Amino acid sequence: MRQIALFAIAGLALAQDSKHAEGVHAFRDIARVLTSPRCLNCHVSGNRPLQGDDNHVHNMRVTRGTDGAGGTPVTRCSNCHQDANVTTPHGPPGAAGWRMPSAAVPLIWKGLTTAQVCQALKDPKTNGAFSPEHLIEHAASDHFITWAWNPGPGRLPPPLSHELFVERMKAWVSAGLPCPE
Repeated sequence: MRQIALFAIAGLALAQDSKHAEGVHAFRDIARVLTSPRCLNCHVSGNRPLQGDDNHVHNMRVTRGTDGAGGTPVTRCSNCHQDANVTTPHGPPGAAGWRMPSAAVPLIWKGLTTAQVCQALKDPKTNGAFSPEHLIEHAASDHFITWAWNPGPGRLPPPLSHELFVERMKAWVSAGLPCPE
């Protein structure tokens, strides 16, 4: 009887280790999206957004305002970024309410390791006060996130499909939000 209990405990530990490993693997896939140019260009420290697939500093001396939509009247994001992508190559991308994350919760990924991005994403103090379930909903339906897979001419989408990105978010949350070391 004692051997059966030890085997059951060992099996449970192995299953937990496997689920943890799957969660870490899922987050590594998530991080590939979060650290792609479509996300990194706005998820930066400081107040200067980046642009392009090479993440160069945004033209026109644009800065983040407290609401994320531009620091001065002449540098408001909506002055150039409209409700939809401009269809000419390298024209401004667009989505309704175009902006960076607010200065209050800037959701910074640029310059962080994968482990640090993971910690920032799962911490309500640095993720916009999202619960794990809300993170999944946000990844699935937020119009800025879904825009990344339709970035307009001259821009690469993230390296995973949107459907796979959402599935990986679900797997990460289901595994208990483990982070790589």
